[in-house]
Amino acid sequence: MTSPHLCRPWEHAWSRRRFLGTAATAAAVVGSGGLGSGGSSLNGNGSAGLGPWLNPAIAGQVEQKRKQVVFIWLDGGMSQLESWDPKPGTLFGGPFRAIPTSVPGVHVSELLPKSARQMHHLAVVRSICTKDNSHSAGVARIQRGDPKNRGVTYPYFGSAVANLLGPGPTNLPPYVWIKPGSGGFIHQDAGFLGPKFGALAFGDGKPPENMLRPEMLSDADDDERNALRAAANRRYANRRRPTVNDASSYVYDTARTLMKRQDLFDTSKFDPKDVERYGTHELGRHMLQARKMLEAGVTFVKVNSYGWDTHGDNFNGHLSLACRFDQPFAALIEDLAAREMLDHTLVIAMSEFGRTPRINGHVGRDHWPEAWSVAMAGCGLKRGAVIGETNDVGTWVKSREFDIGHLFHTWFRCLGIDSKKVEYDNKGQPLPLAHDDCEVIQEVIA
Repeated sequence: MTSPHLCRPWEHAWSRRRFLGTAATAAAVVGSGGLGSGGSSLNGNGSAGLGPWLNPAIAGQVEQKRKQVVFIWLDGGMSQLESWDPKPGTLFGGPFRAIPTSVPGVHVSELLPKSARQMHHLAVVRSICTKDNSHSAGVARIQRGDPKNRGVTYPYFGSAVANLLGPGPTNLPPYVWIKPGSGGFIHQDAGFLGPKFGALAFGDGKPPENMLRPEMLSDADDDERNALRAAANRRYANRRRPTVNDASSYVYDTARTLMKRQDLFDTSKFDPKDVERYGTHELGRHMLQARKMLEAGVTFVKVNSYGWDTHGDNFNGHLSLACRFDQPFAALIEDLAAREMLDHTLVIAMSEFGRTPRINGHVGRDHWPEAWSVAMAGCGLKRGAVIGETNDVGTWVKSREFDIGHLFHTWFRCLGIDSKKVEYDNKGQPLPLAHDDCEVIQEVIA
């Protein structure tokens, strides 16, 4: 019979290994400005949030170097030939011209005129070569970084960053997702990290339902109710594994924080000039809201755009889609640069794959993971850089190929995390942050 006075295994949140790993991580932050040397392990309980183990001097340096991410997901597959890697006048080039950018010698599609003027802030990799040409496999593979099959479900990049970097001092949810359609808590993104690190999705940029407190309930009443809930929660969790209970408590706590930040959802209070610059269309509204979330202190903001799967009428499709991306993307880059936020914010714009150079019988382009492009900007990256190249007609990568694992290692490096030394701790099982056989794309690192 188990004694009630004996601790349970899951109560050892601060094991010797975890403590030493956290201490090494803190030392790495002070010594090198990032999470790096020391082989520290980070687990689903969020040990990267160093919190009480940091003295005030260290905490100040961590906060000063705090990184954020905005991840723009163009679902369905943006054509590299109608965006970052045009091939005008070639067999598969299509009808659109290539235009000069703010970086001498670098050209992009004429469908991205505003982004072209921000090219001096961007870093574009044109030699991405991935494996899956289906949406069902590609979406998950790309956003998880395609680690080796280890018998566990890896987290999406947003969940990984939420776990490694934490919510920050604002206590806003660390991973939010602004998307068309419905919202809610998407715990599946977190994989083995546990539901606490899932995405809080804002459907059409709106807050979760029932966020407003009833007018008849005072602040004092709300505090008392919450204290009662917390006490009941502690009693419930006393002899149970903490994973689900922690996630439930976390959702309540972040909801209370969001209740105080209704301004993040009230588009009527957005500057009309900003609304005009970003665009009144759906993606424009959502990317402006993403900037507001970053300014409020959210660690990771994901923004979705759907409809890029142009198997038919590709050119008219991209004529419509690209301008709706180009306007807010350029405005976001311009604003982050003007506010000096690019120094600590990583910006990523990508799909699950590119589109075929060959034009099909429906005047469309099909799925093409063999040679496509990713656009990035911000902390740790060279500015005005174009890395890699495809052949003259865009069918294959001509230079060194980079898989999604290379990008994950690169992104972690930009966030100050050495993905070759820092590991996840999955209930005692050490797991690499990204694919072992890949490494940082050094050519794009500043």
